[in-house]
Amino acid sequence: MKKILLCCSAGMSTSMLVKKMQQAAEKQGIACLIEAHAVNNFNELIQEFDVCLLGPQVRFQQEELQKIADMYHKQVAPIPPQMYGMMKGDETLALALSLLPEVA
Repeated sequence: MKKILLCCSAGMSTSMLVKKMQQAAEKQGIACLIEAHAVNNFNELIQEFDVCLLGPQVRFQQEELQKIADMYHKQVAPIPPQMYGMMKGDETLALALSLLPEVA
């Protein structure tokens, strides 16, 4: 199961996108755990997830958060504003999956 973490200021706006991503994953038959949390919880959560996507309002923290994620060999990437604004669950899911290491 792939574990995807979405972070924004309070975890509320990204929770709407989580539902769209879960629907896209179900349609594609991909087993995913997708959760939205406040960026303040990133340090405790990144160990439990495979990848983290950032809401546009916290994208400026990417470099700082990536340094922490590097300790666990995880990727952190911002969600493009248009993808986020249009709540494109399928594209956001594809972005998250593209950041996961390939399993041989």
